[in-house]
Amino acid sequence: MIDDFVIQYALSLKEKDFVLKDETFSSSRKGRRQYLNGAKNGEFLKRLNQYFKSKVEIPRKNVGKRQEIESLINEEALLLAKYLRKETKGWIPRIPYL
Repeated sequence: MIDDFVIQYALSLKEKDFVLKDETFSSSRKGRRQYLNGAKNGEFLKRLNQYFKSKVEIPRKNVGKRQEIESLINEEALLLAKYLRKETKGWIPRIPYL
């Protein structure tokens, strides 16, 4: 679900969309890391937020026939926690196909 979004976004990136920054890992180790530049980072966060707000056709546990992906993730986390605490007998994840 989220993996597909990130992969699709990453396929559109070019070499110029990244910047290198020097990093200090410890007193004796230094290195460089790649980051998205400011414009691409802002675009990625905006599109990710829109993705979380998109609707899926999976019924909510209490009310409604549709919900946002963000709500689905929260519900699934709650159901998994209940299963791990042995409050319910089973947990079958509801996975949307986009």
